[in-house]
Amino acid sequence: MSNNLYETLKSAVNLSPLPCTILSVEKKPDGSCGDIRFYAINDIFKKSYWALNAETEGRQEYTYENFNEAIEGQLYSTHIPKEPKFEAICFQAAWEGKHIHTYVDTTKMYGYWTEDILLPIVCDHEPNISYCQFMYTLNREMDTGKFSNVSPDISSFVIKSCLELRNENDFFSSMDIVTRDIQNFTDSTDACILSIDKDQGTYKIISEYVKDNAYSIREIFSKIPFEIVDSWERLVAETNDIIITNEADMLYYEKLAPAWVKTVRDANGKSLCLSPFIHHGIIIGYLYISNFDVTQVNRFKETIELLSFFLTAEVANHTFMEKLEFLSNVDMLTGVFNRNCMNVNVDELSLKLKLEPKPFSVAFFDLNGLKTINDKGGHNSGDDLLKDAANVLKEVFEGDKIYRAGGDEFVVISVDTTEDDFLEKLALVRKKACDPDWLNFAIGHYFDDRKGDLRLAMRYADENMYEDKNAFYEAHPDKRR
Repeated sequence: MSNNLYETLKSAVNLSPLPCTILSVEKKPDGSCGDIRFYAINDIFKKSYWALNAETEGRQEYTYENFNEAIEGQLYSTHIPKEPKFEAICFQAAWEGKHIHTYVDTTKMYGYWTEDILLPIVCDHEPNISYCQFMYTLNREMDTGKFSNVSPDISSFVIKSCLELRNENDFFSSMDIVTRDIQNFTDSTDACILSIDKDQGTYKIISEYVKDNAYSIREIFSKIPFEIVDSWERLVAETNDIIITNEADMLYYEKLAPAWVKTVRDANGKSLCLSPFIHHGIIIGYLYISNFDVTQVNRFKETIELLSFFLTAEVANHTFMEKLEFLSNVDMLTGVFNRNCMNVNVDELSLKLKLEPKPFSVAFFDLNGLKTINDKGGHNSGDDLLKDAANVLKEVFEGDKIYRAGGDEFVVISVDTTEDDFLEKLALVRKKACDPDWLNFAIGHYFDDRKGDLRLAMRYADENMYEDKNAFYEAHPDKRR
């Protein structure tokens, strides 16, 4: 039967005008997908496959003429990476009789977008082997017509999400709503959107939605180090997203990323979708969905991949605006707020304190001996001193506003603190910065418990600081500038 079946199916694939192969798909005793092999191929498939794989692999034992031997009867993963999503749709076509059409981004693997068509084959076969027909086309650039050719319910959902992203709500509110809708659409236990900054080695949850508010995704991820999130980049290097639908998929990814899969298992994850947001070739975030309805995986996959294009644009724009705001408000050397930010904040806070007076404290910190250190060790030494100074202030005044007001001058503004608490912090700064040959501050402060005049308080604090500086140089005249 095998020879007759091969000849019949070989004749069938040769009728196709597209690259075409018959795939044999094994069903294991537990009902899961087993080996998938190329059973019969047509000449167009042979030519296309040779161009995509054989020449780049440098397989000297094969020529184009006998390349059939390197394909037919071989595991599909002999020449290309194993792909759980591809195996899932092959199994559905061969064993569940489904007709499948997908259009996927395989540019990272082949340099092309791929349109896949899978059809079930009705024939006599072994009890554990069934067959499907696989055809494909390749496009160098994304064909928007093919990519957007989705069912009405998917189109409706994606359009609704795009409109939500374009409404008058702030970024985080819109992303919360879209994330909630994704959770409902996929019937998952949770969904979240996170951004990633590889340069800083950080990530953060932008939005989350958990069914029945059963737990907090932010709390779960707070225990997951950046290294695990960073490992996802390697997993998606040759695919457009990761989809885990069963234990076999879980075991496959467990071999590749055991630390990550352990966190999934610890969170009672049974199925998972991880879709990267790629902007100018760089991963800037992910859509993360847990425990979704696996019977609808192909429908969800189409939806998520289409929606991810729009989510990528939103996350990229938000990240860009955040970086602009950071650059305009933060001193790049020390990491504290800069003078521009101080001017804006002082204007706003001055008005608020006049309208509603409340206790506040102001302190000026000026480095003693910076010029001497620059003269002796160069400006690199001076930069190191400024960084050390800022680190001490950030450690002591955690939660308060810290500004670099000038070259060697820092300002701290603290609202809703008692004078005693503020004085304790100033004493701690003096203890940590008491080295006259390196880190030493001239400090001036002012506490206001009723007037609400911030600018007057800053003037008094500045005057007190200069008195303290004069006292330092009287004690250390060799360091006078």
